[in-house]
Amino acid sequence: MADSLLILRHGEAGPGVPDVERELTGQGRREVMRMAAWLATRDELAGLRLLASPYCRARQTAAIIGEALDVAVETLPIITPDAPPSAVVDWLLAQSEGYPLMLVSHMPLVGALTGLLGEGRSERGPGFPTAALAELEAEVWAAGCARLTRFTAPADLA
Repeated sequence: MADSLLILRHGEAGPGVPDVERELTGQGRREVMRMAAWLATRDELAGLRLLASPYCRARQTAAIIGEALDVAVETLPIITPDAPPSAVVDWLLAQSEGYPLMLVSHMPLVGALTGLLGEGRSERGPGFPTAALAELEAEVWAAGCARLTRFTAPADLA
């Protein structure tokens, strides 16, 4: 049976320095709340494990999603903006869950990871609008072994 991985880019964030402390804007919160409400209607996400980048905007995004889905948020230090997607793939391979995972992270990692898993090449990943979600399925989390089953942006839910 295939495992599910959801890759979510954080909502719109305001400017700021240092980058790690940038927070969601009002628009970013609305984007994420729209996505969270939609995700909360999906029964197949029962038992979801929710992991967020340690950056403020990703943790804020994950908190909104976690509240809507009634799941705890874990921090995963290897999913920061410029982290190598290969390190995330190695981490995924080491997991033995039979339940869906959601990673809340940043561009360029979310695009590169989606490309690496689905196409076998990190430069082939999609551009992610803020709060967009890629859904993948795979028997094994390795380069080129996943299938992108859905890509949804908040504007698609309006």
